[in-house]
Order: sequence, then structure tokens, then C-alpha cells
Amino acid sequence: MNRKSYFRPAVDAMAGYVPGEQPRQKNIIKINTNENPYLPSPEVGRVLQNFDLNNLRRYPDPAATELRTVIAQLNNVNVENVIAGNGSDDILTMVFRAFTSPELPVATLYPTYSLYFDLAAMQEARVIKVELHDGDFSLPENPAELANGANLFIITRPNAPTGNSFPLNEMEKIVQTFDGIVLFDEAYADFAGDSCMPLAVKYPNVIVMRTLSKSYALAGMRAGYAVASKTLIDGLMKLKDSYNLDAITQAVAAASLRDQEYFRQHVEMVKASRKRLTEELENLNFSVVPSQTNFVFAAPPDGDGKRYFEYLKKNLIFVRYFPADKTKSYVRISVGTPEEINTLIDCTRKYLQ
Repeated sequence: MNRKSYFRPAVDAMAGYVPGEQPRQKNIIKINTNENPYLPSPEVGRVLQNFDLNNLRRYPDPAATELRTVIAQLNNVNVENVIAGNGSDDILTMVFRAFTSPELPVATLYPTYSLYFDLAAMQEARVIKVELHDGDFSLPENPAELANGANLFIITRPNAPTGNSFPLNEMEKIVQTFDGIVLFDEAYADFAGDSCMPLAVKYPNVIVMRTLSKSYALAGMRAGYAVASKTLIDGLMKLKDSYNLDAITQAVAAASLRDQEYFRQHVEMVKASRKRLTEELENLNFSVVPSQTNFVFAAPPDGDGKRYFEYLKKNLIFVRYFPADKTKSYVRISVGTPEEINTLIDCTRKYLQ
């Protein structure tokens, strides 16, 4: 007997987001999900060692006031311009709840972070793809016009999975001409040369979102935030889960953000390794998209990204492969430690023999 589904038709139709592979075996090189190759700030360890267990029997601060205060100070904005989330994906969920519906489409650059499409499906919102140019993944002409009709335009800058960024003046033009909310997903901005953060309080229709997963090495803890006008933040506050950040995460995230010396030092280490990885791959005749992130998007000389991906995996090196037409020639390689890069390059030389 076939029983009817209890789910909404839109949920039944969804495939669901597939995160990057998280292998559990030992003695592998895991450079597939853009995690930081280095440990978090030592201040994180001190917070965990000294955390008062009495705080775990009480609910955490629902507004994450201390954490939001630190974020506001770092970004030269007021606390009322900041919302904190359980990772930036939590912020994305709030944004989609707020600004998309069957009557309110969302636009996004393409290729980009695939979670956007699943969140749109949950809202039964139509997605308008603003396609990047083949080859260099640069912006098309008049992206705001191509996004016309959407209520929300998401721009991942620097972009994922391609790693390249887009001119800041072009971003401001989009904000000025797009009739809706512009969300800049800046998950990788700390590895880039500039940021859209100044636009967040300059314009009433801008949200700039950040995560602590990459540059602060806190992917296992889940903390992120967004900066926007008070009006937008007040609206998003209505939509967040009641206690969306636990007490430990709030304390750890604040401590990590305060240690800017450690943060800057390790960002520069990642950028130096990114430069070396790019040069090593280009010397092997790979096509590498200029990266402003903590990963590189690279195509082997034969243009067979899947074959290269499978060869690396067979040799216990995990990278990420995206089989869509625009991306199937490439693999995405997270910047690892110098030793991990050495092993990757040695394995790649054998692949090319």
C-alpha cells in the first residue's frame, strides 16, 4: 500500500544539499572542504579550559551580545548592525525566510555555492542564474539587469568554487541599480584584497555575511555573522532560532576574534601557501583560476577534472570535484600545510607521467 507523503511537494522534490566528503580514515590528506590547515587561536584553548560548567545549565544569551559587540568593533559598526548565527549557513536560512517565496525569486551568480539552490527550493522560490563567463569566470555585462525580477541577489565574493573575486566598484554599481536586497557572501574575504563591508551600512539594501570557519579555523564549532542596516537586522532577528548560538560557541568566537595578531599571521601563511600551490600547478601546465580564497580551482592539462580527482582519491588525497558543465574540467584544492602541498604535487607529477 502506497501511503501519501506527509511532506510538502517542494520538499519531496528536493535532492537536498550534499556537504563535502568528511572521510574518517586516518593517514589521509583532506584538502576538500576549505578548512584552515592551522589550529585556532590559543585563546580558544584557554576559553575551553576555563569555561564555567555552571553556564551550561542555563540558556545562552539569545542575542549573543558580547560576541556581537566584538564583531561590531572589528567592523567599525554599531551592535545594532550585527546579527550572529550558527555558522553563515544559519544566516542564509534567515535571509531566505525573509526575502524569498514563490512570488519572490532569488538571483545568484553561477557557478556558486550550491546550498543557495536548496534553500530556494525550501521556500519554493524561483532561482535566476546570472552566469559567469566560461574560462575566467568573470562577471557578465550588466549583472543587475540579468537579475531583474528577483527580490534577493546573492553574490559570493570571492566566489566559490572558482576562487576569483570581482571589482569592488562593480559591486557598488549592482547595489545602486538592483531593486532588491543584495547579499554579499564573504566567507573567503579575509584571504582577499578588499571587502564589501563598507557597503553594508552605506546602503539600506545590503547585507554582508562572514563566517569564522575558514580564516579563524572554527569550522567544527559553527559561528558566523552578518552586517547590515538596523532595519534589516531587526527583521532578521525576528526569524532566527531562539537560542541559535550556544554559550561555548559565543565565548570561543569572541576570544578568537579578539586575537587579531594570530589571525593576521595565519591568514598570511595561508596566502603564501596559496601562491606556492598556484605556481607549482601552473608549472605542471594546469590552468588555475586566480584565487582570492584559501583554495585554488585548477584544471589538469588533459581537462579531465574527474579523472584527476579520482586519481588523487585513490592515493588518499581528498579534493572536491563539481561535475556540472561549467566546472567539470576543474578540481577545487584547499590550501593545506606545506607538507600536504608537497605530497599533492608529488602525486600530481605521477598522474601526469
